Amino acid sequence: MTIRVMLVDDQVLLRTGFRMVLAAQPDMEVVAEAGDGVEALQVLRSADVDVVLMDVRMPKLDGVETTRRICSEPEPPKVLILTTFDLDEYAFSGLKAGASGFMLKDVPPGELLAAIRSVHSGDAVVAPSTTRRLLDRFAPMLPTGGRELQHKELERLTEREREVMILVAQGLSNGEIAARLVLSEATVKTHVGRILTKLGLRDRVQVVVLAYETGLVRAGGRG
Repeated sequence: MTIRVMLVDDQVLLRTGFRMVLAAQPDMEVVAEAGDGVEALQVLRSADVDVVLMDVRMPKLDGVETTRRICSEPEPPKVLILTTFDLDEYAFSGLKAGASGFMLKDVPPGELLAAIRSVHSGDAVVAPSTTRRLLDRFAPMLPTGGRELQHKELERLTEREREVMILVAQGLSNGEIAARLVLSEATVKTHVGRILTKLGLRDRVQVVVLAYETGLVRAGGRG
């Protein structure tokens, strides 16, 4: 199965470099490109895309707002944010807008390719520890309004699911959660899947964001 990729970046040389790396892969194809967010939204109306590699700083419409608009569509492609600086506030905003993860632009080609495949398969590509560092830094920027509603959403979870959600937000992997709660890793994966379904979330990244927004977990990783 070929993964259809769209490149969105205002720097032509960067798009060229990414295109060369992806073109060498038997399971990937660059099917569309755009130099800014407005053009990206126009191109996506007619292009069949699985994964969008999205720059954040672009003219006309930045990558965060472009990501938000893409992810608000029914059955949107997955979005992978590319940023120049680690723990960039734009990357954080991109995750909140619906992106499945973020990576640095200077990431080694092998890691970029693995990230594209992971996003395409439905996984988030931000490591739990990286997600925790990101949110610890930007937790003060999270909105405080609407928490009552969000707490009501959390009431849909069982006690075990809330327990798992807290550990996910603290940066633990499925294996680490299994060891902590004396469960099988498959059972933990099932719990995570139910959390996503009940709360209408796309991936682990959004689980962590919601846990911080509702105060279920606070900066520093404590529940």
